[in-house]
Amino acid sequence: MTTYKARRTPVQKGTAAWSAILPGQPAPVPLNGDTTADVAIVGGGFAGLSAARHLRLLDPSLRVVVLEAGRLAEGASGRNSGFMIDLPHELTSDDYAGHGDDRTMIALNRKAIAFAGAAVEAYGIDRNFFDPAGKINGAASETADALNRSYGQHLDGLGEANELLDAKAMADVTGSRHYLSGIYTPGTVMLQPAGYIRGLGEGLRRDGVRVCEQTPVTAITRQGAGWQVATATGRVSAGRVILANNGHLESFGFAANRLMHVFLYASMTVDLDAATLAKLGGQPRWGVTPSDPMGTTMRRIDTGQGGNRIITRTCATFEPGMEPAEATLKRTARVHRAKFADRFPHLRGVAMEYSWAGHLCLTKNAVSFARPLDEGLYAAAVCNGLGTTRSTLTGMAAAELALGKTSDVTAHFLGETLPAKLPPEPFSTIGANAYLRWKEWRAGKE
Repeated sequence: MTTYKARRTPVQKGTAAWSAILPGQPAPVPLNGDTTADVAIVGGGFAGLSAARHLRLLDPSLRVVVLEAGRLAEGASGRNSGFMIDLPHELTSDDYAGHGDDRTMIALNRKAIAFAGAAVEAYGIDRNFFDPAGKINGAASETADALNRSYGQHLDGLGEANELLDAKAMADVTGSRHYLSGIYTPGTVMLQPAGYIRGLGEGLRRDGVRVCEQTPVTAITRQGAGWQVATATGRVSAGRVILANNGHLESFGFAANRLMHVFLYASMTVDLDAATLAKLGGQPRWGVTPSDPMGTTMRRIDTGQGGNRIITRTCATFEPGMEPAEATLKRTARVHRAKFADRFPHLRGVAMEYSWAGHLCLTKNAVSFARPLDEGLYAAAVCNGLGTTRSTLTGMAAAELALGKTSDVTAHFLGETLPAKLPPEPFSTIGANAYLRWKEWRAGKE
């Protein structure tokens, strides 16, 4: 009898601010007792909920159960920066330019964005939570400006629209004089990620999908031609199972020593009052990713997305145990305050209300993991730092694989090589964290 036992379940550090700034959710409904399903999905984030929706679109008669270890939008899906990016955004490069067939990846990214947009329409999700506003790559130094221009040339070669912004234009958008230049690209959607995920979960429930929160899966066992998914409060007998749990794929024994568990850190200000907003200036919504991938991401949101707030995201640590230390969260929160003050010296006294860590999963060779794991068992995992877009795609691919369907999405993921092996411990952890800290230092003002 084949059994895959969970060696660990997700541990979150800090408040999932995107969820906290929204009105409270209804009480969670965990799995209570035993049930059956055609497909059981482990994980209720972008991958898991996208897989559930795609399954029901492909076959509305399917009985689908989603098992989420925590609350919807309080895991990684509510701890990102909310950028749903269509263009190449390779975190391991110097300027985000991809290393493969960028046109194919852009087309797939746009398919994921269209899929999400259709869900917003179908489920009546607040349009503030899915804003196709585009984003800016900001540069604060001459070196970064050169990276920006290199990225712009790359986009020109792909025939992709982009607009170079000078320092004045950047100040007009952000209210900050920190930036020398920026490149605006129109295809990114600015999410309120918790609002989107909550809305997706609510829509799926109305469609008849059973979404069980606070129900961590402890084991998956072969049961005849299907599987039994065990939790502390009940079991699901299902013909097929999708592991849509990103880096926690490794917790069930898959892709051992092939997944890079990286945590990124962010802080969010208090809701800014009218006087502070007047001092800030700029536009009410914008998003700036750094020209150097290891720089600082900034977002401004308004009342439609949970208040007039600014989010600062920077710092990364490699955590093979999938749990950062409290001391790391405190250290990175101090860095966030300093980065915020650099960009907004006229708002130096503004307090941060929330700080948090968010788990993302990368591979050394930048591939994802959406493929069969065993008969009737499929993976929708490894976001490679693009959790909103890439995880939506892996969820779509796993749904198709579970039903024996093929498309350009499944062809892409099945055509990728397996994740490359990492160096043995402790060398991988020591080396990765030293490299990340060096990259942060090198990013400088970014």
